[in-house]
Amino acid sequence: MNKFIPLIISGIIAVGAVGCEPPSRTSADAPSGTNENVNAPTQETAQKTQEDATSQVRKDQIESDIRAREQRNNATGGDAKREDDDLESEVRGKLEANLPASQLTVDAEQGALTVAGTVPTQEQLNKIPTLAQEIKGVKSVKVEAKVAPAQPNSNTNNKPGQ
Repeated sequence: MNKFIPLIISGIIAVGAVGCEPPSRTSADAPSGTNENVNAPTQETAQKTQEDATSQVRKDQIESDIRAREQRNNATGGDAKREDDDLESEVRGKLEANLPASQLTVDAEQGALTVAGTVPTQEQLNKIPTLAQEIKGVKSVKVEAKVAPAQPNSNTNNKPGQ
């Protein structure tokens, strides 16, 4: 009995930690949740996000991560039912690699995805469902993202007469 109690407590802690995990984000400046209000990024932030997302090293990392998860799921026969965290991570990576300068948050629940945040163009917004559906296990995609082109930096010192 004394060995059983720590097992129960550790199980409760593990389940609680998984339940509190935040959704996946395409950049550090993306909303922290799908219900958060979104604002257009500054041009500087959008540029940094785009440079990171389009770098060859980052693309290779994303593709490698997606490939590894797909191989693991194929080996374990997990194609039909995928963990929400895996779906969030794979879709986030797919969006990050294909929609530079986006600031998106991906949340999954039993294969149903919600994607929120901002993208710089309508064309990128239209690509979200197609890209997300390319990941095995995605059953539906709800897009709550908005088009918000990058805004000029607010810390510039534009004085009249200059």
